Amino acid sequence: MSTEHFDVVVVGAGLSGIGAGYHLQTECPERTYVILEGRESIGGTWDLFRYPGVRSDSDMFTLGYSFRPWKHPKAIAEGATILSYIRDTAAMYGIDRKIRFSHRVVSASWSSADALWTVTAERGPEKTKVVFTASFFFACSGYYDYAAGYTPAFPGIERFKGRVIHPQKWTADVDYSGKRVVVIGSGATAVTLVPELAKKAAHVTMLQRSPTYVLSRPDEDALANWARDKVSDTTAYGATRWKNVLLGMFFFQLSKRRPEYVKSRILAGVRAELGPEYDVDSHFTPRYRPWDQRVCLVPNGDLFRSIREGHATVVTDTISTFTETGIELSSGATLDADLVVTATGLELKVLGGVTIEVDGAVVDFSKTIAYKGMMFSDVPNFASCFGYTNASWTLKCDLTCGYVCRLLNRMRARGYRQCTPRFDEASAERRPWMDFTSSYIQRNIANFPSQGARAPWKLHQNYALDLLSLRFGRLDDGAMEFAR
Repeated sequence: MSTEHFDVVVVGAGLSGIGAGYHLQTECPERTYVILEGRESIGGTWDLFRYPGVRSDSDMFTLGYSFRPWKHPKAIAEGATILSYIRDTAAMYGIDRKIRFSHRVVSASWSSADALWTVTAERGPEKTKVVFTASFFFACSGYYDYAAGYTPAFPGIERFKGRVIHPQKWTADVDYSGKRVVVIGSGATAVTLVPELAKKAAHVTMLQRSPTYVLSRPDEDALANWARDKVSDTTAYGATRWKNVLLGMFFFQLSKRRPEYVKSRILAGVRAELGPEYDVDSHFTPRYRPWDQRVCLVPNGDLFRSIREGHATVVTDTISTFTETGIELSSGATLDADLVVTATGLELKVLGGVTIEVDGAVVDFSKTIAYKGMMFSDVPNFASCFGYTNASWTLKCDLTCGYVCRLLNRMRARGYRQCTPRFDEASAERRPWMDFTSSYIQRNIANFPSQGARAPWKLHQNYALDLLSLRFGRLDDGAMEFAR
C-alpha cells in the first residue's frame, strides 16, 4: 500500500477546514498540505443541514472569513448563501484542489521516534484503506456527530402514524404543506424552523420543555450596507466586523455582570413583539440567566410574527406519550400532528470520532487539558479548531489557524520537529471544558478535555484576549515543549 506524505494533514472541508487551507498556503507557503473530507462536497455543516429556513444565528461579518469580505446585503444569512460563500472561497484561492473527498479519517498515530503522524482514512463506499503521513495533524471537523442528531426515547413514538424526522436528517421529500406540524425543542434550530414551516403548514406548534431567551434583530446590518457605498469592501467589512465583535463582547459581559437587567430587556422586547396579553412568563422566560445557554436570534422577529398572525403556537409542557394521531402532554392536553420534527439537539463527538494514538497508546481526551483551546496536553504536533460558544465560531478558528502557522514557522526556523504542550499537574487546577448548562453540552461534557484555571490552559471565550495571546503572544511560554 502506497503512502503519501504532506507537511500538514487537515481533517474537514467545512468552514474551518477551508480557512485552515487559506492560512497554510498564505502564511506557510513552503509547507505542503492536504484536506481530507469524509463527505463528497465542501461545506460541512452548511452542506449537511437542509431543513427549511436553515441559517446562521451569528452575523456573517464575524462568521465570515477575516481574509474575504462578506458582500451580501443580509448579515444573518440563509444556509445556501453561506454554502456558496464557502465554496466560492475554496475555488477562489485554489483550496478546492487540495481536497480529497470521500476520505473519512478513522485513526491517526504519532511516532515520537520519527516525529511523524500516520493518518488512516477510508475512501469511498468501499471503505478502501488509504494512508498518509504528516509532520502536523490539524482537525477541523467540528464537534458534533454528522451521522445522527440527538432524539430522546419518547414513550409511544412507535404508535404515531405520521412522520417523525430530526432536522439533521431532513430530505427534500418531507411534505409539510397543509399539515399539522409539531416541532419539539426551543433552541436555535426550533426557532428557525417554526416561522419557515408556518408559511405552508396548516399550523405549527413549538413544544418546549422549558423556554429559551429569544432576541429579535434585523437581518441586515445598516452600517455595513451604508459603508459599502462610501469605502472599499475590505474597509467596510473590517469596520463592521470589529463593531459586531465589540458589541457581542459587551452584551456577553453585561449578561454575566448584570443578568437581571439583561433578562428584563430581553423579555421587554418579547412583550413588545407579542403584546401585553401574551403569557411571556410561561413561554419565553427561562429558568437560567442569559448566556448560561446560547441566546437565540430571530431575524426581523419572524418567530414572533408567525405567533401574532396565528400560524404558530408555543406550548410549554412535557410529553407523556405519543399517540396514533399526535402527542399527549403531561398536563393532559393533546397535540394533533401529521408531522413531528425533533429539534432536540446534537450528539457531540470528540474530534469527529477519530482514534488518536501517541507512541502506541490511545489518547483519552477526557484526561487531557486543552492548551489555548486548540491543542492538548502531551499530544505532539496536533491542533483542533474549536470556535466560541458565545460568539461566532469562525473568530476563534481564524485565530487558531494563524497560531498554527506561527508555530510551524517557528519550528522550521529553529529546526524543531516536535511541539508538545505540557501541563503541570502538581500546581495547576482542572476545570470543565465549558460552563454552558445546555443539555447537548452537559450530556457529553465528560468526554471532552478539561481546561485549567489560568493561561495558557484557560479558555477565555473572549476574542480580544485570544487575539493578543494567539497572534502576538510568546510561543515559548513555558508550557510548550519544543524538541529536535
